[in-house]
Amino acid sequence: MKNFLKLLAFFTIILTLISSKASAAGEKQELLKVDWSFKSFFGKFDRASLQRGYQVYSEVCSACHGMKQLSFRNLSQPGGPEFSVEKVKTIASNFSIIDGTNEYGEPIERSMVLTDRFPQPYANKDEAKAANNGAYPPDLSLIVKARVDGYNYLYSLLNGYEEEIPEDKDIGDLSYNPWFPGGAIAMYQPLYDESVEYEDGTIATIDQMSYDVTNFLAWASEPTMEERKKLGFVVMGFLAIFLILMYLSVNKLFRDVH
Repeated sequence: MKNFLKLLAFFTIILTLISSKASAAGEKQELLKVDWSFKSFFGKFDRASLQRGYQVYSEVCSACHGMKQLSFRNLSQPGGPEFSVEKVKTIASNFSIIDGTNEYGEPIERSMVLTDRFPQPYANKDEAKAANNGAYPPDLSLIVKARVDGYNYLYSLLNGYEEEIPEDKDIGDLSYNPWFPGGAIAMYQPLYDESVEYEDGTIATIDQMSYDVTNFLAWASEPTMEERKKLGFVVMGFLAIFLILMYLSVNKLFRDVH
C-alpha cells in the first residue's frame, strides 16, 4: 500500500510539472463552439450547408488545398451534398486530366468524369511550398480528423484572422491568427464577406462560409457517418432483444433451482 501511495504521489508531481510548463508557455485560445447538426447520436449533415460548403471549397480553398481522397461521384451519393448526378457530371467536366498517350507518344487530355478524384492544385510538393510562403498546404480530405476538436478548430481558424498584431508577436510576413499554434500562419486570410455568391441566395458572410465549408470538410472526413449511425442503432436493437431473450432463457432454465 505504501508503494502504491508513493507511486501515486510521484505521478501527481509529474502531472503538476507538465501542467505548470504548459501554463508558462502561454494560455491556450479557447475555440469557438458551434452546435453542429451531425454531432448528436441522431445527428445528420445539413444538405444545404454541405452544398454551400462545396461551393466555398471549389471557389476559394481548392486553389491551394487538394482533397485527394474524394471522387466527384461522392458528391451525389446518399449522406453527402447529394447533388444530382447530372450536376456532378457538369462539375467534373470543367476540369481536365492527362489520360495516357496516343500512338505518337503525345499526352491525351480529356475532361474529368464521375469516377475521377478531385484535381490537385499543384504538380508537386515543391511547387506548392513555393506558392505558399514556404509552407505546404495540407490535403483537406481528413483535416477534421487530423486536429483536436477539428470541427471547432477549423471554424475558429477561418473566423480568427486579426489585423492588429500583439506587440509581443513577431510574425514577419505571415498572418496573425490566435487560434493557430504560435499565432503566425502562412495562409493568408482566405474568406471575406461575399467571397462567393451562394447559388441558393444565402448571404455569404465570413461566419456563414466558415460554417458551411467546415460542414463539408467534416462530411469529407467521414462520408459514411449517417450510414454508420443507422447501423449502430440496428446493432443496439439486436443486442437489446438478444439480452431479453437470454434473460428469459436463463430464468426458465434455473427457475426450479433452489
